[in-house]
Amino acid sequence: MTDAAGATDAAGAGLAARAAASLSRPFSVRGLTARNRIAMAPMTRQFSPDGVPGQDVADYYTRRAAADVGLIITEGTYVDHESAGTSDRVPRFHGDAALAGWGHVADSVHRAGGAIIPQLWHVGVTRTEGAGPVPDAEPVGPSGLSLSGEPKGRAMTQKDLDDVIAAFADAAAAAERLGFDGAELHGAHGYLIDQFLWSGSNRRTDAYGGDLVARTRFAAEIVAACRAAVSDAFPLFFRMSQWKSDNYEAKLAQTPQELDALLTPLAEAGVDVFHASTRRYWLPEFEDSDLNLAGWVKKISGRPTLTVGSVGLDGDFFGSFQGNDSRVTGIEQLLDRMERDEFDMVAVGRALIADPEWAAKSLRGRTADITPFSAEMLKHLH
Repeated sequence: MTDAAGATDAAGAGLAARAAASLSRPFSVRGLTARNRIAMAPMTRQFSPDGVPGQDVADYYTRRAAADVGLIITEGTYVDHESAGTSDRVPRFHGDAALAGWGHVADSVHRAGGAIIPQLWHVGVTRTEGAGPVPDAEPVGPSGLSLSGEPKGRAMTQKDLDDVIAAFADAAAAAERLGFDGAELHGAHGYLIDQFLWSGSNRRTDAYGGDLVARTRFAAEIVAACRAAVSDAFPLFFRMSQWKSDNYEAKLAQTPQELDALLTPLAEAGVDVFHASTRRYWLPEFEDSDLNLAGWVKKISGRPTLTVGSVGLDGDFFGSFQGNDSRVTGIEQLLDRMERDEFDMVAVGRALIADPEWAAKSLRGRTADITPFSAEMLKHLH
């Protein structure tokens, strides 16, 4: 007769075997090979004074790479455009000091056995006027409108568009030069690229506005410029979402057919991997299917995808901004989806802030040892 402790041990061993089988497989795209299917999600931490990542940032990412995170996706980094950012403490991906800092981060992560890509970012009209890194810079966007359609900033001219496209391409080239394994373009959450995709903020009447396909033009031109600026071995990731920072129920695509219209120009422009951001990875994206957003994107585009959203925790990340903690949850449902190849990788966010060894513990069935997330942890870089 098996006692309770024995049953628990057997369940833990079974979970560890499943995790090892599905999550420990290498993932390769172009010249990038991650040793497993676990990625660290990009999370803004604001611990880079004057936009320069220091040794503490290198240690932060390296600690997780050393504990079996296969791919590090860095926090968002500002491209070289005066309106790109909205904080002096968010790292930049331009300038000698910042790039030297990032080169050190990449080297350190590689020595720990991890792969690493930077996330390249422009905040667009969400920029706070008067904030750093360029206090005089005006917020810019497709139409001088906020995500909800209220006047904010100014509409971008063709020169603005060309300058931003060039800034992303320069950053991608710098990433390859520094030895990064790829780059991710931040096209999600209501920031600049997403502002062009979203009808609420894009009311342009030129070639960059109109129907959903027309609204992808700016994003596709950025992707194509980055693709031209790097080698064939260097993969490009594209982070996308339906929701916006002020509208969690927003949908760029109401149907799979509309999602196809959105994805096709981006894939054709050179996106290698789509990173589909949701608040809760287990929720279905459309009716009559239990596929989540990453699952649908993979099915429609044929490209590999990453899923993300409250992995390993019982509360979504918005609650953390309100001081809410989150308890550890199991990953059985995640493994169910991985085992049927719904998506290719899983990006883990706050669970990795809470416990740098989350990946190692999950792969070995030690979920009972995982440290739960506390909102206080956001105040420190560990």
